[in-house]
Amino acid sequence: MTAAPNLLPPLSLQGAQWYAIQTRYRFERKVTAQFQQKGLETFLPMLKEAHNWSDRLQPVFVPLFSGYTFVRLDLAAGLRMDLLQTQGVNRFVTSGGQATPIPAKQINDLQTLLSQKIPCALHAFLKIGQHVRIRGGCLDGIDGILEKSGNKKMVISIASIQRSVAITVEGYELELA
Repeated sequence: MTAAPNLLPPLSLQGAQWYAIQTRYRFERKVTAQFQQKGLETFLPMLKEAHNWSDRLQPVFVPLFSGYTFVRLDLAAGLRMDLLQTQGVNRFVTSGGQATPIPAKQINDLQTLLSQKIPCALHAFLKIGQHVRIRGGCLDGIDGILEKSGNKKMVISIASIQRSVAITVEGYELELA
């Protein structure tokens, strides 16, 4: 006899916010799939990398932020314990013992960036620097931090997990955010 899948009641997204979930090593996809089976909105940013084996070059999709996935839910609905019992979940990313919500704009900006297939790479997390916004083109409205050294780069950061993505913004018009 098999156990019935753990399905959550239909969720109202009215009070829902994005949260970062820390996963076990290499469990990002599995945790995301389990959350989706529970009816939750998820986001697992993936990067396409070329891996070179001895006989071929193979494109491979890897999580952009190793060890993290994102879920949108209303924590007031009492879902925290159910999510923490999901196989592969380590914890919610917290600050002061409370799960730290991620601004929807940061998730939307990251989704836009990845959907446009703009070349990007992980970047050291920056707390200081000038906040800028791209004006015009396919990345219009994306906010980030302008990095002053080297080529003209903009960094989009997810503060609660202290991870950032850098893109080259040569040719884009920037304004202060």
